[in-house]
Amino acid sequence: MMQLPQHHKPSAHSCCSSWIRRSPPPSPPHKKPGGGGRSRYACRLVPLLVLTVYSVVTVLRIPSSSLVVSPADSERVERREDLEALKTHLPSNQNSLEAREETRSVASLPCSAFISGEAGHGEGEGVLCCDRSHYRSDVCYLRGDVRTDPSTSSVLLYNAPCGSAAEKVRPYTRKFEDSIMSTIDEVTIQPVPAPYNASASASDGGTLRRRCDVRHPRGVPAVVFSTGGYTGNVYHEFSDGLIPLFVTAQRFAGEVVFVVLEYHYWWLGRYGAVLEQLTNYKVVDFRYDRRVHCFDEMIVGLRIHGELVVDPKLMPNGKSIKDFQALLHQGYSRTMASASPPVPLPLAPPSRPCPRPAKPKLLIFIRKKNRVLLNLPHVVTACRRAGFAPHVMNLRRQTPLPVIHAALASADAMVAVHGAAVTHFLFMRPGSVLLQIVPVGLDWAADAFYGKPAQQLGLEYLEYKVAPEESSLAAEYGLNSTVVRTPWVISSRGWWEMKKVYMDRQNVTVNIKRFSELLRAARTHLQNTTACVKGGATAVAALR
Repeated sequence: MMQLPQHHKPSAHSCCSSWIRRSPPPSPPHKKPGGGGRSRYACRLVPLLVLTVYSVVTVLRIPSSSLVVSPADSERVERREDLEALKTHLPSNQNSLEAREETRSVASLPCSAFISGEAGHGEGEGVLCCDRSHYRSDVCYLRGDVRTDPSTSSVLLYNAPCGSAAEKVRPYTRKFEDSIMSTIDEVTIQPVPAPYNASASASDGGTLRRRCDVRHPRGVPAVVFSTGGYTGNVYHEFSDGLIPLFVTAQRFAGEVVFVVLEYHYWWLGRYGAVLEQLTNYKVVDFRYDRRVHCFDEMIVGLRIHGELVVDPKLMPNGKSIKDFQALLHQGYSRTMASASPPVPLPLAPPSRPCPRPAKPKLLIFIRKKNRVLLNLPHVVTACRRAGFAPHVMNLRRQTPLPVIHAALASADAMVAVHGAAVTHFLFMRPGSVLLQIVPVGLDWAADAFYGKPAQQLGLEYLEYKVAPEESSLAAEYGLNSTVVRTPWVISSRGWWEMKKVYMDRQNVTVNIKRFSELLRAARTHLQNTTACVKGGATAVAALR
């Protein structure tokens, strides 16, 4: 824009010495107007004319498009401003996430994102990846045209990404134990890139492709795992099998097919009620089902969080061990309708009406071969004197799980020497008591395998630690021997050495006086966490 010169004061020699002239001072009144009056009027008009011309020129120099903005132009301007703002900065985390999602390719995503479902199902693009970062298990993910080949213990992925290499997986969750993993069937995942099967036609059933005998619905993936290894031990059946299966497959809400290696019919009979809560389809026996099963998605192997653990922070939907317990309750409960959704067990209510008190129910699980409770009759008497109604549970392999579930779901407390049977605490209501008798040398295993998981489930966990003189090892090795006094020396030699001494060759005799103190603590806990129910009605509704 043009700048106007600064005004300066007119000199005595001229009345209009500046570019915008200033009018002279008025004539004295005694002087008569004459010819000099016209020049004074002209001097006044000149600045007005100059200002008028300047204003007209300024208006003519402004483009008409800048003065009148159409709605379309306004919309274009707003869109342009938004675009520039996105280019220069992202004002929120949501915009940042959207920008990253638009630019990230399938190849840039970690394999764990596909296994957990965080990457979405996707369309068209084939995926083959394996996550071998966990010390407990290897898990592979396939997406595309997936077909089983039982004759070679293989899974074929047609139209696999270029450069994909064959992968071998033993789908069991004890990768750190070479001896047990060597007994697990190995699955070979064989990628078949597009150039090698492009000539296969649908009319001849696929010259180069295995013909589909069973084509599973689109969007229904397969999860492949093994029931070999330590299957047969109830602890490992839950910790190495069922809970990892829940962690891996529960997000599919039943729309998933289980493909099992080393399939045992007794296993299906024992845990069928649990499997029915996780899948809507029949289990496929990978070894003996000779048909070719076709899927558009498959997970080979199981994710695992730890010993009897479901970590909500690692679950895409925040599920926990309490949700797994609700699934068990749904599967094994005889009173709930099969169509009702799983619900967590309520806090342990008393099995008594008011005002008449009743003794809380306590179950004692006993062992027969090792870690035997040698003074069981005295223990039963101590439980009765502490105010409990004790029941001895002598489990056999053929004891149906629904029977065990029914007994523990109605119990207020459980007593057991460290061993696989303690796993059944998963059937107990939150707020009930687990009292574990811990033999010499098994402190760490008792806490890691059962103590911490029980607390995460909401149980009151108590430990009775066997004193050196209460262990049968004192008579065998001597009370002051290294085996009895410094168990860590034996444990440092490895799991198998520790197992051979402290798990396979030890029995216990508890001190009744010391044991009774824990029983009283358990009784006090139950009195403080439960209240009698009017009319003998259940406390479920009141405690939820």
